[in-house]
Amino acid sequence: MSPDAPIAGRRPPTRRAQFVDLLLIQLSNHRWSWRGMIVTGMAVPLVNMLALGLVGRPYGQEYLVHVLAGSIVVALLFQNQNNVAANFAYMRAMGTLDFFATLPVHRYLLVLATVIAFFLLSVPSIVVTLLAGALVLGVPVQVHPLALPVLPLCAVPLAGIGAFVGVSARTPEMAGSVTLLITIALLLIGPVVVPPALLPDWVVHTGYASPATYASSAVRQVLFGPVTGRLWLDVGALAALSCLTLWFAGRRVQWRER
Repeated sequence: MSPDAPIAGRRPPTRRAQFVDLLLIQLSNHRWSWRGMIVTGMAVPLVNMLALGLVGRPYGQEYLVHVLAGSIVVALLFQNQNNVAANFAYMRAMGTLDFFATLPVHRYLLVLATVIAFFLLSVPSIVVTLLAGALVLGVPVQVHPLALPVLPLCAVPLAGIGAFVGVSARTPEMAGSVTLLITIALLLIGPVVVPPALLPDWVVHTGYASPATYASSAVRQVLFGPVTGRLWLDVGALAALSCLTLWFAGRRVQWRER
């Protein structure tokens, strides 16, 4: 029986209702641990921002903006990619995915609801990192209205990678190791936390294949200005990578045909 088939003479829930229910389920699953997740999610980007920012003050304002924007991307990586991977690996190991497969819900909505839930949990880390950077590094913040849709879009492809790793890894421990390696690679490839002028050309060019590069560029424009035509390239790349990673993650979810 497919998710769209009626159950006991009743109409199946709409996709909107499925998404809302799955989102609430994922948020409620972390009602006891969300405080710890937020605190640990703040630690890594703050340490990254302080370590690179305070030492690199002589490089000027452009360098500090790159460091702060890159630290926000670090928050997105650790709070979205890594946590989503751990969550899917846990659900796969505990049989939770099999339980969801018995319900009249679509697997892609489960993936999307999980990604959005962890983005909501990452918002405090983003805000604290932004405010700390503005106060400690003296970087002026110029929040553009486009920040509201752009920031979630920056998180989606990163979380999509985490979802794919989580449903593909044999164990939660393997998922954690793989996502950590991917996180390090995404931060080192491309001008994510430092300006391109300080990087070798091959690193800059390789970064065009990384969603973290486009996320860092978009964050710099919508939070620190100015917004240029490059933003539309970043948004287009992030949207395409979001669709790609979510599609791959959804395909990897083992969903029984009913």
